[in-house]
Amino acid sequence: MAEEEENPSPETLKPSFPTGRVKKIVKFDKDITRITSEALFLVSGATELFLHFLAEKSAEIAVEKKRKNIKLDYLRLAVKRHHPTRDFLLDSLPLPSSQPLDDPPADRTVKGKSVLPPNTRHG
Repeated sequence: MAEEEENPSPETLKPSFPTGRVKKIVKFDKDITRITSEALFLVSGATELFLHFLAEKSAEIAVEKKRKNIKLDYLRLAVKRHHPTRDFLLDSLPLPSSQPLDDPPADRTVKGKSVLPPNTRHG
């Protein structure tokens, strides 16, 4: 009886992602015509673990940069640092911004008005 409590069965676990959506995403692959509930459960669980891993690694980079928020650039860097992930995911991520990670945005206007003090130049 104690053994059953330590190893819960798949019926007692509930995936975080809606299984209907995961099933639709899996069926986008033309080679897959049917998917069992067990396979759907495993795909959902693996996806959840993978996203948790990416979030942790991106958060570590944000801490390295002394930031409280995770940016897309930090996610890209986390993917670059993990070779197996880089091999399949890096090309799918949006390109990095043209600005350095820690610099403020170059646009110094608010609704067409300059936020710079009078008689100063930008750049």
